[in-house]
Amino acid sequence: MIRTAAVIGLGTMGPGIGLRLARGGLRVRGHDIAPEARARAEAMRPAIEGAMDALGIAAREGGGFEVVDSLAAAVEGADLVIENVPERVETKAGVYAALAPLIGEEVIVASDTSGIPITRLQAHMAHPARMAGMHWSNPPHIVPMIEVIPGAETAPATAEAIEALIRGIGLVPVRVARDVPGFVENRVLYALLREVVDLVEQGVISARDIDTCVSWGIGYKLAVIGPMALMDMAGLDIYHAVASFLNRELSTRADVAPMIAAKLAEGRLGMKTGGGIYDYGPEEIARLQAGRAAKLVAIRRILEGGG
Repeated sequence: MIRTAAVIGLGTMGPGIGLRLARGGLRVRGHDIAPEARARAEAMRPAIEGAMDALGIAAREGGGFEVVDSLAAAVEGADLVIENVPERVETKAGVYAALAPLIGEEVIVASDTSGIPITRLQAHMAHPARMAGMHWSNPPHIVPMIEVIPGAETAPATAEAIEALIRGIGLVPVRVARDVPGFVENRVLYALLREVVDLVEQGVISARDIDTCVSWGIGYKLAVIGPMALMDMAGLDIYHAVASFLNRELSTRADVAPMIAAKLAEGRLGMKTGGGIYDYGPEEIARLQAGRAAKLVAIRRILEGGG
């Protein structure tokens, strides 16, 4: 049974992962090589705890989250190590190499990679059978679904232990049967993002209007009715008729749209730099983050209540 965990990498996702596991009764230590990331994780704690309070997630006995200054301190005695560092194979491989002398072969290592195949990461593991993907969705302390992805060498017991942990703390595991790039959630999301960027770039619709269209159209429905069930609701005859001509018109580009590349060249990365598709001031960022968290909490409570 997994009782103690380490979260390595305290960027956007790490603090929420650590604090959600702690609410589930685990003793969790978090570490990041950057002192500013460790400080930011502590600063994020009140907002994350507040969101979980609003969801009614009670703190189970024995749990706790501590930010520590070294990798060795983070993984000492851990049953599970969650790697959450940037999406570069060489960066992750460096973490696995550093972990090797610090943990026993029985310790499970899970990667929160957003899309690098687990089999590719296992090539850098001393004990690949004890590794699997554990892909949380942002914000991890609010969104309950977690993808579990076995790689080619993952032992069945490893994936089963991760799934048992997820269920045990009141979250929802989804087993991805094949280790494909992007897994499932991000493959669906990036297919949508490719199409919306293409429509904006072609001048079919503005960025703000497409956000409204998706949020109040398909997004509103998909929160309640999954895409496969949605096809049944509309009728497979309708889907067949529309797909027979529309599929030929959808974006199939294999590169990244020039519009996005131009933003990157300008240093416009999104909220983190004060501007991306939209412009953001510091006060607006805080307002948006708080408002979006409150709405996600409200929607989840409705969905869990069957409303």
